[in-house]
Amino acid sequence: MKNTALTETHEALGAKMVPFADFNMPVQYEGVNAEHETVRNAVGVFDVSHMGEFLIEGEHALALIQKVTTNDASKLTIGKAQYSCMPNDTGGIVDDLIVYRVKEDTYLLVVNASNIEKDWNWIQSKNDVSATMRNLSDDYSLLAIQGPKAVEAMQNLSSHDLSSIDFYNFVVSDFAGIEYVIISATGYTGSGGFEIYCKNSEVKQIWDKVFEVGASYGIKPIGLAARDTLRLEMGYCLYGNDIDDTTSPLEAGLGWITKFTKNFTNSEALKAEKEHGPKRKLVAFKLNERGVPRHGYDIVDNNGNIIGIVTSGTMSPSLNKGIGLGYVPTGFSGIGNTIYIQIRKNAIPATIVKLPFYNV
Repeated sequence: MKNTALTETHEALGAKMVPFADFNMPVQYEGVNAEHETVRNAVGVFDVSHMGEFLIEGEHALALIQKVTTNDASKLTIGKAQYSCMPNDTGGIVDDLIVYRVKEDTYLLVVNASNIEKDWNWIQSKNDVSATMRNLSDDYSLLAIQGPKAVEAMQNLSSHDLSSIDFYNFVVSDFAGIEYVIISATGYTGSGGFEIYCKNSEVKQIWDKVFEVGASYGIKPIGLAARDTLRLEMGYCLYGNDIDDTTSPLEAGLGWITKFTKNFTNSEALKAEKEHGPKRKLVAFKLNERGVPRHGYDIVDNNGNIIGIVTSGTMSPSLNKGIGLGYVPTGFSGIGNTIYIQIRKNAIPATIVKLPFYNV
């Protein structure tokens, strides 16, 4: 199992460590609900250094990215980032990712930890344009500083005006005494804040200074369990749960990042799927009674027939209600429709709702 550069720091803080995507990662410190509320109301810090980073460079870098991703990366200017996904040849998704345009012909692709090798091999197999590829995953760390107080709490650590960085924009600037880091207004919580990309040798200094200046703002370390409840309240997809090699971007509600103004892997088949409409859809639901939906639970109709499966589910700390995502046939997918979640022997009624579950 791999460690991040901060593993010893997490252990010293008393984190509960678990295996995640071949990494030894902190799942929680003081408890999921408390950590969740810290991010919603103040500021918390996640070590997400297990994520993968690929640098794609050269005059044909954009051509390669356009081929392997569904979103239109030609719209990116330097300093902008874009959420996208990589389709496979059979209608599913290799991974979802964020594409950053760092320089004129230099792009940073940030991929999921569990898919680093798979994604690298996939992109490499499509690289018939001789774009230069570098896998930086083992050399770089990533901190997510998230919450409504993140900007104010962190401003003293940078000469750049952090409040000027719009959502899905980034700068390369000084931070916490390190001259060049990427400060990106992205995140996976819906509560605002930044993601900080730096070298492994720099991350401990940044971590310590972040907690020093954040102390008066109630800053706390946050584990992966709260990251999951936070992202689910926003309806953000998790690869391996809500999207995978068998789910199309259109089924998953990712039509907004699937641009048919260009050709990309399997684009003709996905275009036909859009024209005919997907046969199933990823829906969001709230339980109408007490209960906690979990990944893998059956979704049934009012006659008890299995019609789908829960892909993500939890007891929402913000709403104190069971919430989840799952795939159902398109005919059942209307907002306001009632479906049933099979929780052990009980079919608990749930209402299909519009995302997000929680409005920040």
